[in-house]
Amino acid sequence: QVHLVESGGGLVQPGGSLRLSCVASGSGFTFDDYGMCWYRQAPGKEREWVAGISSADFLTNYADSVKGRFAISRDNDRNTVALQMNSLKPEDTAVYYCNARFIRYTYWGQGTQVTVSS
Repeated sequence: QVHLVESGGGLVQPGGSLRLSCVASGSGFTFDDYGMCWYRQAPGKEREWVAGISSADFLTNYADSVKGRFAISRDNDRNTVALQMNSLKPEDTAVYYCNARFIRYTYWGQGTQVTVSS
């Protein structure tokens, strides 16, 4: 079983920054094999993909809505993936989820709440 634990969410004013982290662990789990993503789900909306980073060459991709403001990174030595969020907007308010994916295997964290409000 693989466990993903997110942290770093909270309340921030518009224009502010937050850094989310996700730590992965599990018996027989090789973090290096997994592509890692962040998703988010706002109240009353479907879960949406935000950003992703590949396993081997650390290629990154972003949703258009966050491009230029968010940055995803990973540390394979610490089994962690981070999401640096800058210039936050009220529409970024959501529960943010960490996702790990390798072939047919996919795992989710429990989510961390991000609220952008003045």
